Amino acid sequence: MSLEKRTLTRPLDVRAAGDSGKKVGGYAAVFNSEADIGGYFREVIAPGAFKEAIKQDVRALIDHDSGRVIGRTSAGTLRLSEDAIGLAIEIDLPDTSDGRDLAISIERGDISGMSFGFVVTKQSWDETVDPPTRTIEALDLREVSVVAFPAYDDTSIALRCLEDTRKERRQTNFNAAAKRLRMKADLDLKVRSKA
Repeated sequence: MSLEKRTLTRPLDVRAAGDSGKKVGGYAAVFNSEADIGGYFREVIAPGAFKEAIKQDVRALIDHDSGRVIGRTSAGTLRLSEDAIGLAIEIDLPDTSDGRDLAISIERGDISGMSFGFVVTKQSWDETVDPPTRTIEALDLREVSVVAFPAYDDTSIALRCLEDTRKERRQTNFNAAAKRLRMKADLDLKVRSKA
C-alpha cells in the first residue's frame, strides 16, 4: 500500500492562545465531500474513517514536508477529533519562524487549506458511474498538513479555536448539501438525455 495525500480548502483562522502563542483550527477532511482525483476517479471519505486513525501518533506539517513539523499528537500540540463533519484539527503553533510565518500567511488568506497523508485500509468502489467513485471507509493516518493547494474544497484551516470552526462549518453545511444536490440533478439530467 502506498502513501496517498489529499488536500482540502476552506477558510483558515488564527487565534491568540494567551501566553502559549497562536492556535490554528479547521478540518483536514470532510465526510461525504467528493473530490476529483486527476479525472481518473472521484473520492469520498465515509463517516467513521478516522475513528481508529486518530488514536495513532500523528504529526502536523507544512506542505507535507517532514522537516517542517508544527505539531504532534503525542506532544499534545496537535489535537485530532472525528465529529459529524469530518476530521477536526487544532494545532498550537510553535514559536519558530515556520510557526510565525504560517500564522501570518493564514491571517492574510494566502494559505487556506488542509491536507492529510494516509494509507487506505478499507475501501469500496462504485464503478456504475463514470468516473468511478471510491469511498474510503478506514485508513492509517500518517500526517495532516497546512497547504496552499488542497484537493478537497471543503477543508479549512483558521487561526482560531476549534469550536468557532465547527460553528462556521455547520452554517455552511446547508450550502454544501445544496451544491451536491445540484450536481446530482445535473448528472441525472445528463444520464436521461443520453438515454
